[in-house]
Amino acid sequence: MSTRKSYDLQHEKRIPLVCVLVLLFVLMTGCSAIDDDLSDCGNEHQLDYELQLVTNMNTELQTELTTQTEVAIANSLRLHLNDIFTDFAHDVDLSFYDTEGDSLRLQHDEHIMDANQASYTLHLPMRKYMHLAVANVVDNPIVALVNDERCHTSLLRQTGNGGTTSHRDTISSHTTGIFTARQPMDVLEGVNQTFNVHLYMANCAAVLVLDPRGQNIDGVRVFSTGFATAFNIADSTYIYSENPPIVRTETITLDESALQAFCSVNFPSRVHYNNNNEAKEDTRSIIQTEEPSIVPIGEEPFWSFEVYIRAADGTITQTCLGIKEPLQGGQLKVFKCWVDEQGAARTDDQEVAVSVKLNWKEGSEFNPDL
Repeated sequence: MSTRKSYDLQHEKRIPLVCVLVLLFVLMTGCSAIDDDLSDCGNEHQLDYELQLVTNMNTELQTELTTQTEVAIANSLRLHLNDIFTDFAHDVDLSFYDTEGDSLRLQHDEHIMDANQASYTLHLPMRKYMHLAVANVVDNPIVALVNDERCHTSLLRQTGNGGTTSHRDTISSHTTGIFTARQPMDVLEGVNQTFNVHLYMANCAAVLVLDPRGQNIDGVRVFSTGFATAFNIADSTYIYSENPPIVRTETITLDESALQAFCSVNFPSRVHYNNNNEAKEDTRSIIQTEEPSIVPIGEEPFWSFEVYIRAADGTITQTCLGIKEPLQGGQLKVFKCWVDEQGAARTDDQEVAVSVKLNWKEGSEFNPDL
């Protein structure tokens, strides 16, 4: 082989090595090759998510349901509410918003979590963000995440937003415990950071335990009402309708007991009244402490149960039980009643306002499924 050919072959073998070195240089300096602004070069940031279940459920059941028969009902209620008062998240929706201008979403991630806690590694450019997180919405057909392209408009909206006095929407109970979080994030340049995000429960549950005391309650139907219809995620406030929807309860019965329990899962009630005894619209009631907060009893009911009992002659008695104690996110409230000879629900609780309509006619206020 000539000296010239030998040189050419050696030169050709060196060409791939030069190309590799050039490529590596470009990759290492890619963010600064165009300009010196590194704000678009995302570093790895770890976000640790954990559900914080702060609830009074066990305390409420142990305090309110104490007899042998009531304890059996309490155990059935625990099973019924197993997917509500849980610190297990099936799905999480993660949004990162600009803190300036119109709070547009800059990044969106969705994950199947299937755990109490999880960590995700994200590449976020340097800037300040407002981060919103929502868990357990996918399997809840009653509640949807809407208007989430912007931070200040992001809502959990419930099916049924109220209606006229003569015809209010009737909806089913929520099917999952919904958790949310909001957290400012200052993502720094060139620093791998860890952010801890705690999610808290946004909905709650109400239970009416009914003792027939020898009366026929085969035709009983129970509804609850007076709750929020939507939740502003960014500022942790609820939205209320002038005529809130009616929530269908689900019935819990025991073969060996005459007692029946009726349970609804919904958004919270209002919590405060203003000086004119009018309920405030803008109410913070996400519980983020070790124990659910204690709020004062109101002079007027915050929410209510509506009980409809059909007698043997076909007539229906309507009982409205106005509850003067607010129902907050993460809480369970249990109330006990019995049935009198006229088919009305009665209670010894002095904080419950009771009104009765004998021979109630369907359609006079709304049309429950009786």
